[in-house]
Amino acid sequence: MNKKKEILISIALIAAVLAVLRVLELNIPPTSQWAMLLTVLKKGSIYALVAVSMNLLNGFTGLFSLGQAGFMMIGAYTYGVLTIPVADREMVYMYYDGGIIKFALPAVLGIIAAGLAAALFAFLIGLPVLRLKSDYLAIATLGFAEIMRALFQWDTLGPLTNGSNMIRNYPTFKTILFPFIASGICITLIVLLINSTYGRAFKAIRDDEIAAEAMGINLAHHKRIAFTVSSFFAGISGALLAMFQTNVQAKSFNSAMTYEILLIVVIGGIGSVTGSCISAFLFIACSEWLLRFLDETHKIGDFTVPLMRSGFRKVVFSIIIMVIVLFFRQGIMGTKEFSISGILSRFGGKKKNNKEGGAPLQ
Repeated sequence: MNKKKEILISIALIAAVLAVLRVLELNIPPTSQWAMLLTVLKKGSIYALVAVSMNLLNGFTGLFSLGQAGFMMIGAYTYGVLTIPVADREMVYMYYDGGIIKFALPAVLGIIAAGLAAALFAFLIGLPVLRLKSDYLAIATLGFAEIMRALFQWDTLGPLTNGSNMIRNYPTFKTILFPFIASGICITLIVLLINSTYGRAFKAIRDDEIAAEAMGINLAHHKRIAFTVSSFFAGISGALLAMFQTNVQAKSFNSAMTYEILLIVVIGGIGSVTGSCISAFLFIACSEWLLRFLDETHKIGDFTVPLMRSGFRKVVFSIIIMVIVLFFRQGIMGTKEFSISGILSRFGGKKKNNKEGGAPLQ
């Protein structure tokens, strides 16, 4: 299949998906039992972006970082602080005389600023931290995230971060298409980076640092690029999550959030962008929606079904995760990617071979 045809098919599929999403949004009322589907799709698209950003670092560069929640928090706060309407600042910063920011950016500029703020912090933190390797790097980045979470709740920074109070009243998205389009653009940029010369250098560092350095790859430089770019997109995902939640509070960006993102990457396949996207939607669907009935008490006549009570959903969800990890050691996709052209050419190849009397492609 030529490149032009592949691009046209991809655009057509994307347009079809967006059209279906819009139809679902217009036809599912907020009070319907299917309204949760829209919530899962919105949150899943945001988690898909942050999972891919973490996979860029952990899966494609081989840097074991656990600071993703911290960079999401920086992005969320940056977006919230910079986009609150001036008229609402007195109410939001009621304990800090309206705060120190006296202007408001448009939502799109706020999202870009969120990514840039996270990238700046990542660059500064990366200078000393990226000298570490493996578990030490993970501990250092996790410590950074916890320090930032405590710092953002510090009362002295209240005029900027509102202390331990919520940041709210900033612009949010009104349609399900916004997070999908924003996440889709960002994931596309990450894929282009992975397939570039920089991406090949990242993979070389992941496979063997000594061999990569021998080939002339500047390890420190490329690690900083991967770390900064990954954090940039984590910051954007934090801004999108702030728009989804309609408020920002530092305590929600804890280490458990980082572990959830890491779990999504592992389940999808370390080194697979497609796997991260698929597992993000599956993870959010199972944790937020599909298993909700397990938290409710069920009766069959006078018999009460045992174990079906509040909290049982998490037990079952944990068992499902354990089964996936045990039987799918490489994750759902491993290191493979879903390719439209590959599937079409595969079917075309089989058909051609069958006509010629040859064996089908394996």
